Amino acid sequence: VFFLGNGPSGICLSYLLSGYTPYFKRGSLHPHPILQRKLEEAANVSVLDQDLEYLSEGLEGRSHSPVALLFDTLQRPDTDFGGTAESVLAWWHEADRAIPHLVLGRNAPGGAWHSIEGSMVTLSRGEWMGLPDLPFKDWLKQKRRGLRNNRATAKDIAQYYQYYVMKKGLQKNFRCGTVVTSVRKVSAEGTSSHAEKHPQEDGGSLWNSDENSTEVFQVDGFFKTVNGDKEPFSIYAENVVLATGTYDSATWLGVKGENFSYVHHKLSALEEAVKNSGVGITSDPVLIVGAGLTAADAILFAHHCNIPVIHVFRRRVGDPALIFNQLPKTMYPEYHKVHRMMKEQSAACAGPYECYVSLPEHHVLSFGKDKKCILQDKNGYQQVYKISMALVLTGSNPNLSFLPNNGLDLATDSGQPVNPKRNPIDVDPFTYECTLERGLYALGPLAGDNFVRFVQGGALAVASSLLKKANKNPP
Repeated sequence: VFFLGNGPSGICLSYLLSGYTPYFKRGSLHPHPILQRKLEEAANVSVLDQDLEYLSEGLEGRSHSPVALLFDTLQRPDTDFGGTAESVLAWWHEADRAIPHLVLGRNAPGGAWHSIEGSMVTLSRGEWMGLPDLPFKDWLKQKRRGLRNNRATAKDIAQYYQYYVMKKGLQKNFRCGTVVTSVRKVSAEGTSSHAEKHPQEDGGSLWNSDENSTEVFQVDGFFKTVNGDKEPFSIYAENVVLATGTYDSATWLGVKGENFSYVHHKLSALEEAVKNSGVGITSDPVLIVGAGLTAADAILFAHHCNIPVIHVFRRRVGDPALIFNQLPKTMYPEYHKVHRMMKEQSAACAGPYECYVSLPEHHVLSFGKDKKCILQDKNGYQQVYKISMALVLTGSNPNLSFLPNNGLDLATDSGQPVNPKRNPIDVDPFTYECTLERGLYALGPLAGDNFVRFVQGGALAVASSLLKKANKNPP
């Protein structure tokens, strides 16, 4: 089995496929009485070997995935109500149930968490960032540190994921510095005789032939050596798991002039400009486009540095779909400050916040060479603004260029690109196997699970499915 992506989804699945097996902990009491009864019915059977559809039936929560809700509530039984009840799972290492696998990733274990500015604070509570059988807060205690407002920094999360892989003995399954360029189905005949180079240190064959199998996946790519060379590989597998996340490529507006050098698509560009004195208190305003949390982080950073901001976004300030309208005020005071600025400081009426102007229900028409941009409101009225730089922070999309047709055929709506919120890969909800391609699985944001606490249920579903295929479920 090969996983593409070594973020939390890939790490959790590697743990489950390394023989670590969850059972209902004897004497545990789950606050959900129906789930408690179901767990007691088969207390001696691993959760991996039970009917996940039956166990997850009737569960409700902050995810649309029944298995995500199931695994989350088994690990954190009453966390949504502010409780601190312990997990009802006991973990046993059953080495004979391990399935050989490789986790391929560009960075160190932790994936995109290594690319995020280290001081950034997570949206989710710190304890929701943890992986099975090693609570994040316990790791933080070892470092003699606590959570700030119940939340953690990106640097802490990245370090925790690396520690988790080492502590659980999963390193042998991980190949970092790996770039996959192609995944495609090929005929099984003849492939077993190929002596291909691949990123497996022991040189053992990765080919597992199956008399009934006529097609396998060929995974091509290269891995970077310590000297900076690119060493190509080509490997074969009956099952491939896509867990590459969505941090790859920023979403563009698709307007004229967006490729000018003063238009950026990453928050780090603003931090760099401040560091190099490219923008400051006396500069023309910075244009920030977007109404998500990254745009909010940019506004907070600019506000802290007294840099003037023009903030453009398409939605109404009171739109229920706006993320700020879904966050509890007590947990996220800084984001509610931005939301208040958006409400009170529109161009139409001056508010208490200097150096900031909010333009709801506006969009960018074009960027000019002279750093002038044209904005348009909902009524078609246009206005020109002189700016110092622009930050387009409207989300990011997965890069699936290594799949045939960029993975379009796998999406829920095959006429549109894969998008974690609007158009995820179409998977079976209880196995996470792609409905249109047997043997190919999708995890995490690619399958519509956008929070670390919920991607783990997908890993449980995939592990359960692969164990059944490998006939490693006990009778």
